Amino acid sequence: MEAVRKQPPQGGDAPARPAAVCQELLAALDASEGRRRRRKRDTTPDAIGLAIKLDLLQRAIAADPEPDEFEAWLQQQCLAAGPSEGGVRAMALSIFEEWRLAAEADYFRDWLARGAPSDDAPRDRAAR
Repeated sequence: MEAVRKQPPQGGDAPARPAAVCQELLAALDASEGRRRRRKRDTTPDAIGLAIKLDLLQRAIAADPEPDEFEAWLQQQCLAAGPSEGGVRAMALSIFEEWRLAAEADYFRDWLARGAPSDDAPRDRAAR
């Protein structure tokens, strides 16, 4: 993973724990999956990427790394992936950027806290 020069701002508040943001990002994956299913093209690559992202999010929740150690934790996941590092690296970067965005953008953090509502999410989501 390329070095990120800026950690989430602390502005008086400690950054959100990565595990908490990752838990909320899981809900946002429902919308991505809903959009993928409606596409008319072969969406196998999309499904693979979403599966990698889902796995990384679940592992981040379980590991609960400290905010200042999250980038290094993600780098370790990339290294541990071995030959499949490319896909893991792409999803790790996506997760890291979403975590930073949640720390910096009130609207994104609020949307996640509301359960990432989307018209693309499956209608039976509440039953999950």
